Amino acid sequence: MQRRAYLKRLLPVSLTLAVTAGLQLVSGWVGGRALAGERQPRVERRVGVWLTNSPSLLYYDPLRIDAAVDALASTGFNTLYPNVWSRGTTFHRSRWAPIEPVLAQLNPDLDPICRLTQAARRRGMQVVPWFEYGLMEPADAEVVRQHPDWVLRRADGSALFAMHGASLASSPLKDLRVWLNPAHPGVRARFIGLIIEIVQRCGVDGIQLDDHFAWPVELGYDDSTRALYRAETGQDPPADPNDRFWMRWRRQQLTGLLRELRGRMQRVSGDRRMVISLSPGPFRFAYNQWLQDWELWALGGLIDDLVVQNYAYSITGFSRDLDQPALVKARSWGIPVEIGILAGFGARTTSMLDLSQKVQLAAQRGHGVIYFYWEGLWGTHAGREGGPYRRSTFSQLHSAVFRAGGGRPAAPFRPAAPSFLMPPPLPAARSSPPAAETGMVPAPNRRRPLLPPPPLSD
Repeated sequence: MQRRAYLKRLLPVSLTLAVTAGLQLVSGWVGGRALAGERQPRVERRVGVWLTNSPSLLYYDPLRIDAAVDALASTGFNTLYPNVWSRGTTFHRSRWAPIEPVLAQLNPDLDPICRLTQAARRRGMQVVPWFEYGLMEPADAEVVRQHPDWVLRRADGSALFAMHGASLASSPLKDLRVWLNPAHPGVRARFIGLIIEIVQRCGVDGIQLDDHFAWPVELGYDDSTRALYRAETGQDPPADPNDRFWMRWRRQQLTGLLRELRGRMQRVSGDRRMVISLSPGPFRFAYNQWLQDWELWALGGLIDDLVVQNYAYSITGFSRDLDQPALVKARSWGIPVEIGILAGFGARTTSMLDLSQKVQLAAQRGHGVIYFYWEGLWGTHAGREGGPYRRSTFSQLHSAVFRAGGGRPAAPFRPAAPSFLMPPPLPAARSSPPAAETGMVPAPNRRRPLLPPPPLSD
């Protein structure tokens, strides 16, 4: 009996090692073809942006949605990633989750994701709805109250996470987070159901998961996971959450959910392959902290679009992160590989000079770019440079760096200095009385905020 349990324990490891070795051979073969100068499949580079409801009023006004899509299309964007699943709610009436409270109050009949999709299609753009929260939930979410057995736990029985400035000691429950168990059948049915609703209703081009589609490494000691692990291996989970076999087993459960999602999406889309996009962090962090093996998922055909977040402050740090080994290998995988870049959020707005350098560094390595987020482009978080300057410069940047069809970057681009850095003009010779003497005093040149600042999102 002990020998059987031991062999059963080794079987998943052997399979994983065999699959990984095979994928490495495939990766090496693809890379070798590239080095040998053989033509690689052309992958059109995406120039995209994440859109959210907070802090923004975008999702609550159909005319505002149409205007935003028109502005993005005219500025060189070709892909939109609108947030559709956040804070335990969704932006439509769903059988799986409650509708987002502000939308329910202001415009419950509006479906912002479908409206965005319709507007984008008219402009030749793709729409890939972004399921931001993934398997994460607010600790007071309806699903957590109804199904406490779906929640992953640490060895001491705790489940709460304090993220994005929250405090376990002082933050209310609604600002704390828990993770649902990707190995639980009920969690899987609900997660896939939420996604298929959007795919079928809005006719989108695919969906995106991010770093919250994860299994935090310290979790997995809840009763459901313990029972499943014991049934498959004959042993209890190791006390060390970083035990490599234990990590691999949990990663396989996450992979199984992704594989099931891939199959369901393919069945509902028929002959048209639906894009599954993933937006993780750098590979080592993504695997060691969140059990996201995005290299295996990409090589195994489970994802079709990879957006690696790179929010380094400095140009040097940004460039260094672009050359991480897994990201370098990803360039030969034949799928779009983009870099997530922070345009602006809260008190942090990246200058157009820095953004231009980062975009060009990414393009030089063959990547597209996705900006976080819409209001950080030329809206609420445009900073001192102001909306008109940033919008004009984004248009020039995209035109200069990304040729039509995703070809090689054009000549280096350097933006003009914003007005507040320009020297004041020399006084002109007086040929007429000043405006104050004529009574025609112009209004101050002050940019009005596009939107009032609602509460910050996490």
